Amino acid sequence: MRILHTSDWHVGRTFHGRDLLAEQESVLGGLADLVVDEKVDVVVVSGDLYDRAVPSADAVGVCARVLMRIREAGARIVITPGNHDSAARIGVFGEFAKFGGLFLRTRITDLDQPVLLEDAHGPVALYGIPFLEPEPARHALNVESRSHAGVLTEAMRRIRSDLATRESRSVVLAHAFVTGGAPSESERTIAVGGVQDVSSAVFEGIDYVALGHLHGPQTLAEHLRYSGSPLAYSFSEARQRKSVWLVELGPEGLSGVERRELPVPRRLATLTGRLDELLSAPEHEEVEDHFLSFVLTDQVRPMDSLRQLQKRFPHAVHVEWRPEEGRAHTMTYAERVRGRTDEEVACCFVSDSRGAEPNDRERDLLREAFAAVAREKLT
Repeated sequence: MRILHTSDWHVGRTFHGRDLLAEQESVLGGLADLVVDEKVDVVVVSGDLYDRAVPSADAVGVCARVLMRIREAGARIVITPGNHDSAARIGVFGEFAKFGGLFLRTRITDLDQPVLLEDAHGPVALYGIPFLEPEPARHALNVESRSHAGVLTEAMRRIRSDLATRESRSVVLAHAFVTGGAPSESERTIAVGGVQDVSSAVFEGIDYVALGHLHGPQTLAEHLRYSGSPLAYSFSEARQRKSVWLVELGPEGLSGVERRELPVPRRLATLTGRLDELLSAPEHEEVEDHFLSFVLTDQVRPMDSLRQLQKRFPHAVHVEWRPEEGRAHTMTYAERVRGRTDEEVACCFVSDSRGAEPNDRERDLLREAFAAVAREKLT
């Protein structure tokens, strides 16, 4: 049996305010081509199908079209929810969907009831562990532990107990932070009481464990892997090679795993320098169509820097100000604000406080506030 391991689609997510639905549909829709080219039998999604518990109608539409393309390409699909998803919403039509080859494993109480599929070598049991928030999960599983490790250990005990009654190969889908994994900046923490990771030993005895949650593709053991997200969702992922795992199950279990890289709809980069240099340097032409983050080293913070940068770099989305060593670090407050209007000082305060410059509406509100103060002084 050939399985395509994916996770963390986060359909509906934005990138620094930029809509990504078109890019997501393009990359995820391309999985259908992989299904055909690689003769894939099953596509698994190990959590975070959507980016939020209540996705927009547009996000639901993209997801529905992508799943339909994969199904029409000939693969069955197994999905379990992650910490961004609403398990109840995803699983609401699960009993109907399975007759069309879409298996939604969303109930904690059913995690030891596998999706059973057959190939030439016999049955394969695919177990889906939905994201286990410790407090509700411990009640559903009747355990005292309030940690991820505790509830996952009980979940896997139940799965191994069921598996012992079957003569089948096994796959587990799990959305968790396994010790040894490398996080990115775009994952939402699943820590409870300061503890979020679980030992890889929890998953012993399974032929293949398809992990989700961490956005970088990585191998913790031959049978224990994160596929990562299909697109980059933070600048910390700029160097990652987004991919999926093509898993081969032979007659005795796992027989091989290969990486299949995914297309990059728009690359990411970070540029550092003075504003005037960044706006004029010819060597930056090759990244003008990238999503860009800038670190400005000007001695005095430039005004409207993001707007100026976007004239040359239309996909500039983030700016930080880190002045070079020198005068900027010894200037007094009076020197910093000398020659600036009240509005300019206020805008710099907003930018410093939240790491993003005020938009046009916010600038209008600041002007109105200063005008009101001026009128108050006159009366």
